[in-house]
Amino acid sequence: MATETPTATAPQADMTAEQKISQLRELFADAPEVGKRALEKVLSRLASDASQKPPPVESAGRVGSRLGKVSELTIIVPFAPGGARRLRTFLQLFGGNLAGADDVGTVHDMRFVFLDNDTRMLFATAYDGDWDAYIDDFATKIPDFLDIIDSAWEGWPGIRSPQAKDYLAKYQVTAEGWYVANDLTVAETRRLRRIGQAVDQLLDTIGN
Repeated sequence: MATETPTATAPQADMTAEQKISQLRELFADAPEVGKRALEKVLSRLASDASQKPPPVESAGRVGSRLGKVSELTIIVPFAPGGARRLRTFLQLFGGNLAGADDVGTVHDMRFVFLDNDTRMLFATAYDGDWDAYIDDFATKIPDFLDIIDSAWEGWPGIRSPQAKDYLAKYQVTAEGWYVANDLTVAETRRLRRIGQAVDQLLDTIGN
């Protein structure tokens, strides 16, 4: 398993806001003018953000980043011969919307992006919880749908294979930055939606 080490210039969590701003100015000393001007305009906002010490981005487990309850997974993988054509046709047959992922219960979103003249694909998703549990959910709840999609990838062993997780980890790229607007799980979001709909119905009934 590959290990990731932070870069030497990465700001540390225990640095003060002033130290972070100073490091930014040093880093941007040789940046294009448009970058330097933009930095100076937002320094006060950056100093405020740095002093507030927002929740840190953590590991999602084996690979990937997590912020609160939500994690990210980004994979860049080569296509197998004919894989791009098969996968594009499959996605287009469903209008590009794979609502079947609802069966997993923890998926916020998924994106399939074809790159480099259909030789590679970027797959990105946001999900609830840890990496291992997320992969296990796919393996147990929609394994055949996953194999239909991932068989487009070069060397995909199948989700039921003991090598499946190693394969995914090999091509996954951990995000250096990760922003989550609402730290709610998919289940919590759906529950709030149901409550909101029930309240709206009640108000409509009272109003009538």
